[in-house]
Amino acid sequence: MNREDNPSAVLARFAAELRFEQIPDAVVRRTEDLMLDWFGSALAGKGMRPIDIIGRFAQQMGTGDGPSEILPSRTRSTPLFAAMVNAASSHIAEQDDVHNGSVFHPATVVFPVALAIAQSLGSSGRELLTASVAGYEVGIRVGEFLGRSHYKIFHTTGTAGTIAAAVTAGRLLNLDAAQMLHAIGSAGTQAAGLWEFLRDAADSKQLHTAHAAASGLTAAYLAKDGFTGARRILEGVQGMAAGMSSDADPARLTDSLRERWATVETSFKFHASCRHTHPAADALLQVMRENDLAPERIAKVTAHVHQGAIDVLGPVVNPVTVHQGKFSMGTVLGLIAVFGNAGILEFEESFKDPRVVAVHDKVKMALDIEVDTAYPVRWIGKVSVETTDGRVLHGRVDEPKGDPGNTLSRPELEDKALRLARFSGGASDSEMRQAFDRIWRIAGADRIGSLLA
Repeated sequence: MNREDNPSAVLARFAAELRFEQIPDAVVRRTEDLMLDWFGSALAGKGMRPIDIIGRFAQQMGTGDGPSEILPSRTRSTPLFAAMVNAASSHIAEQDDVHNGSVFHPATVVFPVALAIAQSLGSSGRELLTASVAGYEVGIRVGEFLGRSHYKIFHTTGTAGTIAAAVTAGRLLNLDAAQMLHAIGSAGTQAAGLWEFLRDAADSKQLHTAHAAASGLTAAYLAKDGFTGARRILEGVQGMAAGMSSDADPARLTDSLRERWATVETSFKFHASCRHTHPAADALLQVMRENDLAPERIAKVTAHVHQGAIDVLGPVVNPVTVHQGKFSMGTVLGLIAVFGNAGILEFEESFKDPRVVAVHDKVKMALDIEVDTAYPVRWIGKVSVETTDGRVLHGRVDEPKGDPGNTLSRPELEDKALRLARFSGGASDSEMRQAFDRIWRIAGADRIGSLLA
């Protein structure tokens, strides 16, 4: 294979050459949906301690009078620091989108970069959307390429997300194919994010997205100015896959480019928790409703899961913070059983409710061959519930709420964003509806201004 035809280079050409006119209308509309969904999540981080800390860091290191808006604080800074804070803020409520096959949260690293640079450059809405689609398409394929072994140790949104951020920035900066390849190379050598933080209830997950957005943006700006990066950073003998994966498949990097639009495969998160909990949560909700089952009647719950769920959720045995509780299968199913919902308010107010804890203590995860074989392309939800009167009830959901085949409508997305903004006090309902109108019409915008007046 010639160097110019290696997978990294093919991806770079795709990203550099993508034009708005080449993107199907359905993909454009879904990208608008994804941006609105991200906007609500970005506001949800307002007032949360880790976001305040990262925000203060941005103030100390940046400027308070830049061109790019920091959504949770209503301040402005340089594109670098605005992207950093917005990326962190949009990942903390665990309500940002996810692509199943790559186990990657694209919005939280793509849109902070797209918005910050577009506001700085005065880019059009069409340019912002094109850059965002490029970031989604490349980032998702990198996540798929790195495979299941990667996700066992590495947080894909921190690793593949750095590449996605670089591509998004590079497209707005009009990098040519050679420059884009350099940007990808510099982004890949900075890609990072490890799951060990879950054991300590640490704040690292927000740093992963902040770092990915900032490092990707940096890589693109450096490439614009002539800085070079590895040309085979993804598949090279000492590249990302060599150091971070044992099952990488280079064919996934260029699979059906311009034919398969992975952006529209992205799922919205209905519950305010780790996506690995959602299938079982929906299946338990089905059991509770169909059998009019009271939580006190539950003797035992078995969540039949894929190995990835065990790898990520298994270390969280006794959650001590709200955020750690979002990675506890027992806590999530406890909230579902008691309240019928595992939303942001339920977590904040009730994750240590004695009734929730009582269910938590009755939950176990078990590896299920059918579920594991289908994963990550399909996230099947299966639970078995033993009751105090000796019955065994079964629930199954083949497409959790929010998946493309069971998606959220635009009114549902607006309602979700309104709830997130009300929770944090990030914006009034009136401000949110004005922002919705801006996002729904963003393709026609000659220049990207503030989302919040």
